[in-house]
Amino acid sequence: MPDSIPNLDTASIAAELIAVIVAVTDGEPRVLTIEEGRVLPSGAFEFGHRSLQAGLRSWVERQTHHPLGYVEQLYTFADRDRTDSAAERVVSISYLGLTREARLAREPGAGWLSWYRFFPWEDCRSTTASTATEHLAPALRRWASGKRERLHRLAVNFGQDGQRWNEEFVLQRYELLWEAGLVPEAGGENSVPGQPMAHDHRRILATGIARLRAKIKYRPVVFELMPPSFTLLQLQRAVEALAGRLLHKQNFRRLIDQQDLVEETGEVATETGGRPAKLFRFRREILAERAIVGTKLPLVRAV
Repeated sequence: MPDSIPNLDTASIAAELIAVIVAVTDGEPRVLTIEEGRVLPSGAFEFGHRSLQAGLRSWVERQTHHPLGYVEQLYTFADRDRTDSAAERVVSISYLGLTREARLAREPGAGWLSWYRFFPWEDCRSTTASTATEHLAPALRRWASGKRERLHRLAVNFGQDGQRWNEEFVLQRYELLWEAGLVPEAGGENSVPGQPMAHDHRRILATGIARLRAKIKYRPVVFELMPPSFTLLQLQRAVEALAGRLLHKQNFRRLIDQQDLVEETGEVATETGGRPAKLFRFRREILAERAIVGTKLPLVRAV
């Protein structure tokens, strides 16, 4: 019987594990990268891996020497055009991990970088969203060319023409820039600021940021990023860093108080540069007592 010809659509499929590992350090959201920020920690799912998550942890620790804590599955990427090879299809299973930044032990190319280095237009803490994205407007308008559907997408995703900026639309904004050919990953001109990444890793990072921005509104995952004790101002700055938006101080503290999320440690922070601030810790038992109700963050809205 003659040898059968393998079907490339089914015979050459590889599984890859990719990690979006996030920390907040000094009020800045940071992501763990390798190859000088070109890619996220990643590697093939191998036969010897006990599970997908075990394989992911193995790759991250091998490439960065950073042990993982909280991890959840993010998304599976399987588009046909994700790689340049016509003979191999790569299915990437991504995970979101939350941790506290630790010095990486002499691992060349591995490091913590601000996620706003890759998405500078997503940081609206020191300016309004319209100001943060105004440098994108000319190129996006040329792409829209007056077409109604494109103009509507621009308005919704970038908070234009009376639409509010939605901090969760990180992926939609990046994919629109990709479609417009304004990022080098799309093979077009690099008309927008922000460091590109290899393959579709910047898209995967955008997915992780969007997931985390949504999740901090209904689950207390931000405490996975905090030290054992912290001031309320440090907690607020961490949430602002993740959301890319400023919060109303009094409303934020009222929200924390209403949900019984923290308790005083009885100690104070003396390195604040001013009046000593009370230190708090997360009441982890609150997760067993009741579900945390969903809520909108008390964001500062532009007039």
